[in-house]
Amino acid sequence: MFQIDPLPYDVAALEPHIDAQTMEIHHDKHHAKYAENLNKALEAFPDWQSQDLETLLGSLDRLPEEIRTTVRNNAGGVWNHNHFWSVMAAQAGGQPSGELATAIDTKFGSFAEFQKQFTETATKLFGSGWAWLAKDPQTGELHLHALPNQDNPLMYGHIPVLGLDVWEHAYYLKYHNKRPDYIAAWWNVVNWAGVGKIFETSK
Repeated sequence: MFQIDPLPYDVAALEPHIDAQTMEIHHDKHHAKYAENLNKALEAFPDWQSQDLETLLGSLDRLPEEIRTTVRNNAGGVWNHNHFWSVMAAQAGGQPSGELATAIDTKFGSFAEFQKQFTETATKLFGSGWAWLAKDPQTGELHLHALPNQDNPLMYGHIPVLGLDVWEHAYYLKYHNKRPDYIAAWWNVVNWAGVGKIFETSK
């Protein structure tokens, strides 16, 4: 049975940038529903139910056709949100350091340029989806992805390093239709120490 990770902080910990009511609904309702739907879809497929999320998301073309889309959406929803909670923290923000900072400078020229391009990627993504910074496991190079729904870079052979949820349920209570304001606020809660560890340990 797939379960969601608990929040690693109180629902109000990311105030004022992300409000407590949004965090509670987002985690306890939306995230939990993805796990519920995934478990239901896999009930008749015990061999697949025993796999981990990364295996499911990296093997979509081998899944039974009748559950492929449901697994794609809901396994993605579980994995993406587990990641999302982990890359945020109270009193965070700032800039990365170490290997990640070097990789960002190499790819984008500077952190400011990376932040600009990531923000544009998230802002311009049409409809619901995610903006991602991901790592090519073969070359170590960083890439930006704008992916729909609950897709993530694992489905395309890349390793997610930093993901931003731009579904409206992630921000609408506080920011209404002002996605750029939400994105600008989100940079203040990015846990760069945690993101750096993801980058350094990813293979």
